[in-house]
Amino acid sequence: MNPLVKYFQKAKSSTFQRWKLNLILWRMVPFNSPHKIKIIEIVDDGLTLEAPYIRSNQNHIKGIHACLLATICEYAVGLNLMLNISPKEYRIILKSINMVYHYQAKTAVRIKWGIPKEMLENEILQPLKSEGVIFKEFIAEVHDLNNNHICTATVNWQLKEWKNVKTKTAT
Repeated sequence: MNPLVKYFQKAKSSTFQRWKLNLILWRMVPFNSPHKIKIIEIVDDGLTLEAPYIRSNQNHIKGIHACLLATICEYAVGLNLMLNISPKEYRIILKSINMVYHYQAKTAVRIKWGIPKEMLENEILQPLKSEGVIFKEFIAEVHDLNNNHICTATVNWQLKEWKNVKTKTAT
């Protein structure tokens, strides 16, 4: 079993375990630590993440920074992928991200995102088993606390069996 899943199962029903999980994730992904992106809800089919309206998340005009918005989209989709696809069997890596910004956020922002079980089985797991590598595009939307649609991300991931991963260039 994916060890990450154990932490998430405990955090589903316990505020303390969710707090602990957020601390663990800030330590495991130190780039996200100063931004204090935290998981605020875990349900069977997804997660809700929130980034606070704090100085380290603001741009020069006191709105939520565009790069933070891209980060929270990548983080939400990536965590969901890692919860549903074993990182020991498959390399999960970001290929590209395209952002479209709709509204300037002046409060904390949230993203609620999950992979429907049918999509997981039909569009990810089955093709991975037969092909060994797939590229999958996901749409993620961020809203502020006033429910304004802040941005839409198109996040493209490469999922590949570890045996097919080449880390050195051919010489």
